[in-house]
Amino acid sequence: MKFTTSSATLREALTTAGGAVPSKSTLPILESILFERDGDALRLSATDLEISIVERIAVQFESNGSAKGSRVAVPAKRLLDTLRALPDLPVEFASDEDFGVTLRTDQGMYKMVGHDGADYPALPELDGGRRIETEGALLRRAIHKTSFAVSKDALRPAMMGIYFQIQPEQGRTVATDGHRLVKLTMEAMTSTEPVNFIVPEKAMTLAGRVATDEPCAIIVDGGHVCFEFTNSRVLARLIDEAYPNYEAVIPVENDRRLTVNRLSMLAAVQRVGLYSSSMTNQIRLKIDGSTLEVSAEDIERSSEARETVQCEYDSDELVIGFNAIYLTEVLKNLDAEEVVFEFSSPNRAGVVTPQEQQAGEEIMMLIMPVMLNTYA
Repeated sequence: MKFTTSSATLREALTTAGGAVPSKSTLPILESILFERDGDALRLSATDLEISIVERIAVQFESNGSAKGSRVAVPAKRLLDTLRALPDLPVEFASDEDFGVTLRTDQGMYKMVGHDGADYPALPELDGGRRIETEGALLRRAIHKTSFAVSKDALRPAMMGIYFQIQPEQGRTVATDGHRLVKLTMEAMTSTEPVNFIVPEKAMTLAGRVATDEPCAIIVDGGHVCFEFTNSRVLARLIDEAYPNYEAVIPVENDRRLTVNRLSMLAAVQRVGLYSSSMTNQIRLKIDGSTLEVSAEDIERSSEARETVQCEYDSDELVIGFNAIYLTEVLKNLDAEEVVFEFSSPNRAGVVTPQEQQAGEEIMMLIMPVMLNTYA
């Protein structure tokens, strides 16, 4: 195999594919990226056997006497480090019959030893699966708005991914770690037949990086899912678990309503949170009339802080505690200028929504409180 392309183009494609390359593997070949010719394009594939990425780029192939279908697996880290150290200039890539790889530029030559591409694991084919056409921008938004709430607890594997519920009328993505919950409903993400599946958070993060504003497809087949873009594909093994009944934990009778400027509250929570206990990250919200007081204290370090934020609240005084980190992430992942908190009591979950939803979608976040001495 022999071709010429720009170092920047090859570096960008390898960086994308490299997201699926494991840093260490019991199979050394998995630490490589598979190079193979696909018509007039170069196809780059990488996998850790759970998640796979395929990237296609246009290059100028040349004939060097080797078979057109030759395949070679190239050490990912060394090749990527080399390309990152090079300026943007034309590079010539060549592999020989012994899978030696040579990279040439006007400035020098770099050699490394590759592997036989025939030994590279076959990637799953999802040709006969359920195909859902959507927009890349819509998928990227769904990922970015929910992934922060995915659980890291290996004892609850179902919650370690983003839950897709795609219906003929609308689509929904859900994520929760037991402390926070995000439910995003999108009118434009639909399927002719209902389909539910859980995608690992790492695969969703990689798909979010690859997604563009162009149309894309989600293909679900058996135990795998494929996110198909114009020149890229992200494949992943689905989480084969039942997702918890998240609807049961969303309170429906919250009669206390707080409306506040999102950025003002976010800034206050971030500043006051610096003075909270490093063990609990606990902050206290005292809501009364048109004033929201945010306070925290760290008894071990003899420090405390409090700020007031103007708000709209017409119920009885409420004192409730939250984890500052969790509350910060909730506020950061809402887009509206004003946000609405709905409470029922200091020991029940609070529901957070934007005062004005974006067209074609509805987002709802839930955050669990922490116990304060005032009502413990």
